[in-house]
Amino acid sequence: MAIKHNQQIQHNHFRKDWQRYVRVHFDQPGKKKSRREARIAKAAAVAPRPTDKLRPVVRCPTVKYNRRVRAGRGFSLAELKAAGIPRKLAPTIGISVDPRRQNLSEESLKANVERLQEYRNRLIVFPRRTGTKSIKKGDATAEEVKAAKSGEGFAKLSNQTLPIVQDKGITEGAVADFPATENAFRKLREVRSEARLVGVRAKRAKAAAEAASEKK
Repeated sequence: MAIKHNQQIQHNHFRKDWQRYVRVHFDQPGKKKSRREARIAKAAAVAPRPTDKLRPVVRCPTVKYNRRVRAGRGFSLAELKAAGIPRKLAPTIGISVDPRRQNLSEESLKANVERLQEYRNRLIVFPRRTGTKSIKKGDATAEEVKAAKSGEGFAKLSNQTLPIVQDKGITEGAVADFPATENAFRKLREVRSEARLVGVRAKRAKAAAEAASEKK
């Protein structure tokens, strides 16, 4: 029977055993420690290879955050082509690729191409086999492999490949070099007010001019 008008609600089951479905997070400190230990174990298992792929430097969206840079999903095809890295080779040597991404500025294209070139110069590709005849073009030599596996090589490695550094831009000292001659906030408010009231003020000026001409 359907409920209509002012009829009584039928079979109102409002006494659910809700306490069984409440989830608490009292294990957060312990989980933090276990996640850290898992990261360390993963880094040790894949060493000397980094735990993550190389990712591009991109700007954060919106006007509020676009002064910051972060790691993107992957390098665009134009960046790989400019750096001289084949599209199918990139994922095999630890480079993340995003074929959908487009470059909207020359600055980002140049920065990511330089990032790729720096990574390629520092890259050490271990040969699949140890025999001298099986070494392919681009594989590391026995001396480079030994140096990478030694303690000095591990000391130079990091879990993140080529960490991204924020651009500080204008420093505090540079800002102090420009004296504040006027209030920027008040100037913006005045300009907005003038743009908003331009029609009203023009109408008033026209009416005042007509009234002055009638008096003459």
